[in-house]
Amino acid sequence: MSERIVVLGIGNTILSDEGLGVRALEILKDGYSFQPQIELLDGGTIGIDLLYFVEGADKLLVLDAVSGGKLPGSVYVFEHDEVKKYFRNKVSMHEIGFQEVMALLELKGKELREIVVMGIEPKVIDIGTRLSPEVESAMPDLIDKALSRLESWGVKVLLKEEV
Repeated sequence: MSERIVVLGIGNTILSDEGLGVRALEILKDGYSFQPQIELLDGGTIGIDLLYFVEGADKLLVLDAVSGGKLPGSVYVFEHDEVKKYFRNKVSMHEIGFQEVMALLELKGKELREIVVMGIEPKVIDIGTRLSPEVESAMPDLIDKALSRLESWGVKVLLKEEV
């Protein structure tokens, strides 16, 4: 496989559920092994500077808190045209910085072939490092969806114990 695939977790881990994208990325890093072409990136809250990390990727999987109006703990998956609509509606906690990254990639003629955004509806966005019970209980579903997407992209995923 010669494709460059980036899995990007974004969020602020000191604002409770707002950091769930980074927490999901940590679960992937700690529990699974991936081929070298797979980049697992903690994007934190760096915003526009994410351009340098995602430019040149073929496929991008974004993990983030998503305020879409559903019940806390609801899992979202946006793909294809839904991704642009997602950013236009500003449901991501990080829509400003990442929306600019997507626009700059398009202006530079370097749009990614495929972008998928996955996230969970947060309950608590307040000072704290723990996820709410609703988000914590939805995390396995988000991880399963992320792993399934990576496998559909031809990524071989192994539990760390299998390595």
